[in-house]
Parts: sequence; C-alpha cells; structure tokens
Amino acid sequence: MRGNDEEVLSQAVAWLASGRRAALLTVLGTYGASPRPPGAMALIRDDGAIFGSVSGGCVEDDLRREIAGGGFFDGGRAVRLRSFGDSVEERQRYRLPCGNSLRVAVEPNPDPAQLSALLQAVRERRAVWRRVCYRDGAADFSADGPPGEFEEDADGFRALLGPRWRLLIIGASELGRYLAQIAVTLDYAVTVCEPREEYRQGWDLPGAPLSTEMPDDLVLAFDCDERAAVVAVTHDPKLDDLALMEALKLPCLYVGALGSATTTLKRKARLAEHFGLTPAQLDRLHGPVGLAIGSRTPAEIAVSIAADLVASRSALPRAAAAQAACST
Repeated sequence: MRGNDEEVLSQAVAWLASGRRAALLTVLGTYGASPRPPGAMALIRDDGAIFGSVSGGCVEDDLRREIAGGGFFDGGRAVRLRSFGDSVEERQRYRLPCGNSLRVAVEPNPDPAQLSALLQAVRERRAVWRRVCYRDGAADFSADGPPGEFEEDADGFRALLGPRWRLLIIGASELGRYLAQIAVTLDYAVTVCEPREEYRQGWDLPGAPLSTEMPDDLVLAFDCDERAAVVAVTHDPKLDDLALMEALKLPCLYVGALGSATTTLKRKARLAEHFGLTPAQLDRLHGPVGLAIGSRTPAEIAVSIAADLVASRSALPRAAAAQAACST
C-alpha cells in the first residue's frame, strides 16, 4: 500500500515514459469543507484518463475536457491556474458544497526527469519540498522548507511530499501489520519494533522497516517530536511498558497501547510505581488505544487506531472523533 504522493508520481512517470502527455494537478487552496487539502495531487492524461482527484469528482470533468480538448500541451510549461466555485452558479454547476470554492494549479508538461527523482525520494520515505514556478513551470525539490505542509506566493507554490508524520509501532503481530499498511497510506514514515524472533518471520512490508532493538532504546533513538507517534500493540507488558516509559516523557503527537480499560489502569500504576511517571505524563496515554467504534478483529482495531491518529493530528477531542466515526 502506498500514499497518494507516491501513487500519483508513479503513474505520471509511467505515462510520460510511454510517450503520453499528462498534466499534473495540485490543489492550491479551498474555502469551506473539502475532501482534498492544499498540496494534494492528481493527474490527467492527454486522452482524458484521470488518476487521483483534486475535488472528489466535482471539477475533474471540466479539467479533463479542457486538457483532452487539443492544444493544451502546446504552450510550454507555464502553469495554468484554475478557480471553481467563485459564484453561486459555479458551485451549483460543479456540485460543490454550499459556500465552497477551489483553486487548482495545472502543470501541462512536467519534467519527467524531475518527477522520477522526486518519486525515488518519496519511495525512500523521505519528506521533501517541491517548489513550482507559475511563470515557466520550473520545479525543483529539497529537504528543507517552511513550517506546515503547503505555502503559496505570487510566483508559485511549495508543497510537502512524502511522509509528513512518523509512526513507531511496537510489535509485528497481525495488528501491527494492518496498522503499518494503513499508516503508510496516511503519509506516515513507519518503523516497526520487534525484538521477538518468532514474530519477525515473514515481515516484508515495503515502507515499514523492521527493527530488532529493544523498545526503550528505539524510542529514544526515534527522536520523538510533535509529528511522531508511538503505538504499542504487543500486549506484552515487558515490551510495551519499555516503550511507554520513554515515549510518555517526550513531546509525541500520540502515545497509545493496546489493552482494556482494566489493563490500562494496571499499566498506569506500574509506570508510576516502577518508572516514576507523573500523573500528567500518564494522562497523555491513549488507552484503550483507538476510537471506540466497536472494533473486534485486528483489522478493525487497526482502523480504530488510525482514526484516532487522524483525530490527534486534527486536534479533535476523542469524544467528538468517536461520534463522527460512528455516524459515517
């Protein structure tokens, strides 16, 4: 499983290598609710074939007709800027939700060599900033950029591609495998910690390397910050507690552990008694881990954990996130 950036770039490289022309679309901005944030990408081939989306299907048909209508690729690499939903009539025409609007950058002839290099960086799970100039379509990328994930000025835009977040999963069990697969699609750079040899057999997930270090050592080496999460799913206190005793002291986005409410209370008591964690540190533990969506199977529990990670990234309280998850 791959994130959107890798999928779109991979398809763009393949289409261009086959001799087809393709336009790369990037969301520049939205007003109101939108299924695609600034920086999200899609692709439209010269015959109208679409890969990905910029609006969930609302404006792609108009863009497809324009791009496949002939002559679109004859004007060089200058970026075309398109706006949708500036009036009530447009919002009704494009089926955009009431009050919403959308701006999109269209690159008619992206550089195949540059896209190939960018794809390689993303495949290596490196987060990189792509800078595009509106005037001539010139683009490059680098490891450094401004805070956040997207920036636009009068000359062009910069978008963060590749893994925006980092996730350390303690345990290569079935649940750990499902969670790693989902997290990669959510643009996490995933590392899995598994010191137990019997659970390491057959681990072959691309984009989710396996470490045999002990959990406490790996958490410290992980250099946790506000864009990192640690989730312990071994259900073995000898391993989970080692990870939690270090992670809860660090400024992680999210720290969670598998277990019932009773197990969580006992875990917090151990962490306080044996490792000296404070009540404030223990309050940061997400346990039972995941949103309360009635999950039972490993795959369902992985979905609930992933949903809780998304809620934490959005700074959404757990009760509101659980209610939203149950109503969709």
